[in-house]
Amino acid sequence: MRTTAMSTLTEHMTAIREGKRRFENAFQGVARMILEQGIDKVTVNGRMTYDFRIFRTGRKHPIGMYDEINSFVSFVKDAAEGGSSKEMAFVLVGEPGNGKTFFVEFVCARYRDYLARDENRKYTFRFSGMEKLGSYGKIDVIESQTYEDPVVLAMNLFESRDENREWLAREFGFSDQELEDLFDNYRPLGACTGYMWNDIRSFTGGDAAAMLDFVQVVPVPLTETLGTITGKYAAKDKITSSAVDLLGEESIQRLLHITDVTNPYRFDLRRGALARVAGGGIHFSDEIYKNKKDLVQVYLGVIQNRVIEIDGYRWPIDTLIVATSNNAEFNRFLAEKEEAPIIDRCRICYVSHNTHYRMQEQLTDYAIGGETKTTLTKEELHQDPNLNYAASVAVTLSRLPRSEKLTPIETMKLAAGEVAGEKSLKTLAEVVDTLNQEADITKRFGQKGLGQRNLGRAIQLLVESSETNEGRCMVAHDVFKALERVVLDYVPDQNDRGKYLDDLKIAKGLYRERIMTEMFNAYMDEPYAIKKDVMNYVNMIIGIDAENLGPDRMWKYKDPQTGGLKALKIDERYIRNVEDRLGLRTGEQRESFRTSIRKIYGQKISVEPSYDFMDNLELVKAVTDVRLKSDIAGAGSLIGALANRTNEENQKLYDRMVDTMLKKLGYCRTCAQKTIEYFCTQEDEI
Repeated sequence: MRTTAMSTLTEHMTAIREGKRRFENAFQGVARMILEQGIDKVTVNGRMTYDFRIFRTGRKHPIGMYDEINSFVSFVKDAAEGGSSKEMAFVLVGEPGNGKTFFVEFVCARYRDYLARDENRKYTFRFSGMEKLGSYGKIDVIESQTYEDPVVLAMNLFESRDENREWLAREFGFSDQELEDLFDNYRPLGACTGYMWNDIRSFTGGDAAAMLDFVQVVPVPLTETLGTITGKYAAKDKITSSAVDLLGEESIQRLLHITDVTNPYRFDLRRGALARVAGGGIHFSDEIYKNKKDLVQVYLGVIQNRVIEIDGYRWPIDTLIVATSNNAEFNRFLAEKEEAPIIDRCRICYVSHNTHYRMQEQLTDYAIGGETKTTLTKEELHQDPNLNYAASVAVTLSRLPRSEKLTPIETMKLAAGEVAGEKSLKTLAEVVDTLNQEADITKRFGQKGLGQRNLGRAIQLLVESSETNEGRCMVAHDVFKALERVVLDYVPDQNDRGKYLDDLKIAKGLYRERIMTEMFNAYMDEPYAIKKDVMNYVNMIIGIDAENLGPDRMWKYKDPQTGGLKALKIDERYIRNVEDRLGLRTGEQRESFRTSIRKIYGQKISVEPSYDFMDNLELVKAVTDVRLKSDIAGAGSLIGALANRTNEENQKLYDRMVDTMLKKLGYCRTCAQKTIEYFCTQEDEI
């Protein structure tokens, strides 16, 4: 049976009985769609939570949002199981630009894809041959205005519910349990379809077979632009918006045909946004609390009763209602105490900004854009390999609240599940718990900061600047100037501005540390030189007490990444130099640090064999400093050699490093020269 073709109610019910088609409400459909893709367990901010795979698929998908997604899935699942959520709306509240609308539109897109599969497709019915009845003028075919499922018609075929159950069992062989499952989703026919069905019953003298000849079963159209199945209702201005936009209104055209003025079909429900998603769809109300009061009152009835009501006529609907609101509008609405009933019917979910700087790199990619960028003169625009890191760290730091227990860098690293010296994830979990007790939502963890739109503006400012166009490169260091401009122009609160500018200074310091590492790699003519030296230190402190260590201080160990045997000479002077740089002077301090590194190694390597300790910034910095000092007789002399290229030796070193940066590290000539120039200055040092 082709899904696009018409079928009879008998054919449809047979397909339902055989499991070829489904009858489920919107909540059950969305819950099944999410859960059938599978679940992973992840640790976020020191707590174990669930990650639903469906939200990590596709070229552009939500990043992070673990708590919010868990809340949404829990809400939908509860409603699917008949819980109180089925009489509520799910409202995402948060700062502008943190992905609320993107998340809802992603769910809607996935739901349309899900329903496009034959076994999940939604069906509705229409009555044909209505001209025969005499009171419908030239209207011959009438489709259910709220896209009611044919099973709803089957459950209302006769006036008695028991009669309907008997008919379904007799005609299609439904068992008592199957009938129970069907009738769990029972709802009466809408006012107009119920009225017309009575007309058809009267016309046929109650002959079931003759009545069914009027019924055609058709698939519900999935066209996004029609607003069917998934529809978005954006808050309009106060003058033009009215309840008509949601519910529909009386149709003059229909009144020209319909002689019976009591016929509810005179109301055109498809004129409103709700009827188009009433057949198991998702209604997305963007900025719900920006609507004027009469519309909010309409939502009050729709959310609790799941019914469209006009002039006393009622049309039951099956819809998942999801809405968004920004903090300012939500707080203004809360202040009007008389509006409390609508809040009472909403499941409020506060959406925080992404605080995982590694995940932010994917969001920064979204902001930069997937297409190859060009200058104003259409020449290809290069992207500094450190641009994404610099921008991601800067915006992530702005989203992290200050705490007495953790420094901003420690908070950032722990939020990304990385090592932060002696501080543990437990400390971060305590900080998050304390902040989340705040009555003021904006003071909670991750609730305030530079959002994705602000990052997008900064990238725009960077691309439009004359330096970027002239050098044909988006240089990483320039993104800080662009972000500074965004903070000054778009952040109204003075305290917030001050904090964000401080965060930018910390981000510049982290960028400086990264440049030190890059310069060492360029000097060594190897992309991962510093990583090798960090791992050498780690392996040396593991092997220093080994029993099979000979007088030549050579230690053989099994490489967890390759599984092969490797030999390493343990250089105690190198170990001591690194630990001196870390400020470890006494034997106890050294041993304590070594024990912590061995512990991290033991925990990480078993789970992630490729773990390289590069997230331990203090260790990376110490190793970089030691290698720069031993190999180049001090970073100062390398800076001097690169800055003063009057003699041939220095010029050769400079040319060789630039050549490595161009060929092995992904730089272009502009960003290579600017990065070396920045390395030679003393600004932004932590």
